[in-house]
Amino acid sequence: MSSTVHVVRHGEVHNPEKILYGRQPGWRLSERGQEMAETIGQWSKTLDLGALHVSPLQRAQETAAPIAAAHNISITTDEGLIEAANIFEGKPFGVGDGVLRHPSAWKHLWNPWRPSWGEPYEQQITRMLAAIFAANKAANGKDAICVSHQLPIWILRSAIENRRLLHDPRKRECSLASVTSIHFDDEGMISGVTYSEPARHLLPEKK
Repeated sequence: MSSTVHVVRHGEVHNPEKILYGRQPGWRLSERGQEMAETIGQWSKTLDLGALHVSPLQRAQETAAPIAAAHNISITTDEGLIEAANIFEGKPFGVGDGVLRHPSAWKHLWNPWRPSWGEPYEQQITRMLAAIFAANKAANGKDAICVSHQLPIWILRSAIENRRLLHDPRKRECSLASVTSIHFDDEGMISGVTYSEPARHLLPEKK
């Protein structure tokens, strides 16, 4: 029986200091992020939803809440959907105005293919694949939604589409509150990926 797991990136986070928040607890959605979450909740009403699996981080849980309310479905928290680990989390991040201006940080940048500053890409792929297969199984023939984070979603999609994992973060096709839909065939194998942006009208303008 064919089915789809829709992997949603969380909405905008309240982060005026531009901190790399990573896996830190307590980062909530901004007002615009809450609007994004409501928009995703409305979008999800077109689905016959059988499972809602969510990263344990607050911003993902808040994004999932309107979906859960729209379908009267409980949230299943899955650690496999968590943000990628990064040694720079908790610090302002940038080449000219953040942690990267300090030479002490440069030793962590020696291998962008792994990457050397955080969770290996292969590890992200393994846990994300396990998470989407678990959600697909739990949905039992219906659609499923997973709420996760930009880098793990992008690396998962890159692996499925046989793209190289080394990439320019500015060119990821995974905007806030976007939906990366992973389609399964009748035999339960991944058959393709599509992408959409239900909250495009709420995205901040690029500077």
